[in-house]
Amino acid sequence: MQKKEDIIVVGGYGHVGRTICEILEKKYTGKVFAAGRSLEKAEIFRQSTHGKIKPLQLDINKPLASDLLDRVKLVIMCLDQTDTNLVKACFRSGTHYVDVSANGLFLSKIEAYREEAEQHGACAILSVGLAPGITNLMALEAEKQMDQIEEIEIAIMLGLGDSHGKAAIEWTLNSLGEKFEVKQNDRQVEVKSFTDRKLYHFGDDLGSRHAYRFPFSDQQTLGRTLKASTISTRFCLDSVMITKILAKAKKTGAVRLLKIGWLNRSMVRAMEWLHLGSDRFIVKVEARGRNLEGKRLHAELLLQGTNQSIVTAKVTAAVSMLLYDSPFPGGVYHIEQITDLACIQKELGTTLSLEVQVREQNID
Repeated sequence: MQKKEDIIVVGGYGHVGRTICEILEKKYTGKVFAAGRSLEKAEIFRQSTHGKIKPLQLDINKPLASDLLDRVKLVIMCLDQTDTNLVKACFRSGTHYVDVSANGLFLSKIEAYREEAEQHGACAILSVGLAPGITNLMALEAEKQMDQIEEIEIAIMLGLGDSHGKAAIEWTLNSLGEKFEVKQNDRQVEVKSFTDRKLYHFGDDLGSRHAYRFPFSDQQTLGRTLKASTISTRFCLDSVMITKILAKAKKTGAVRLLKIGWLNRSMVRAMEWLHLGSDRFIVKVEARGRNLEGKRLHAELLLQGTNQSIVTAKVTAAVSMLLYDSPFPGGVYHIEQITDLACIQKELGTTLSLEVQVREQNID
């Protein structure tokens, strides 16, 4: 049996994937492959790294070669998928798997193959990146501040001036009219994207901004991994004007126009090239619960950073190294089940700034 040492980064020459490849190559020299449909693009990326990262042609929508995963220890997925064929192939070959997807429905499909992963000694780590990822770990940190957790709210502000990958932009635009389920008072309730706005304080320099419900998968998976009875995630952009325009488009039904192919493609291209704000992002987590004495607690965590794509890549690389060097028992995990915020912050160095406040209040 061949020794499994290689790492395949699917979407490895893309916006986030290339940074993951570059980080991992420094530690696992000669073992990292940048994979995707275009062998030409993978080869161009190889040349830009002076041959350090190897190219691989791989179309996730086509059957895999039967021997492709024989030498592969870890697959990192940076693309959105519509089926679980590649995931199942990884599990059956005993290959570990890391996924950057923010699609809650797809992640739940992977969870369904937990027993198959366990059977073959393969380990999958999901909810990896900024949101989900860092947001999950912040929610876990908020829960640790309390003896009894009741509610967790996550609010994310992204900068329009940041450099966002095509896949991330497409997912954001296509999610504006989506319906999804959240955990509310221990029940699954259907809500609509970009509705139910709420005001959050994003720091003294920015003040308060309205954020809207958005289908980030963290709120869905945290409902299964943490104890809070109510969990929600809301989203806004650093541009108040653009956020209001999107909310208005949702309210009037104009977001349906984004289903028109040529208009959708035009919007994606425009957002890829136009940088109208800063590259800053802020994540705010608010949690409510009680201590052992029954007193109400209110926790607030505020995290700030720049270039969310780079942070996503660094978090993914950190989790991948953890899995590659010290694999967990076979199964399917989310990031908050295998590490914590302090560990990831250590890997990221000074990339992020975190503030934590916990207030105690008397019971009414």
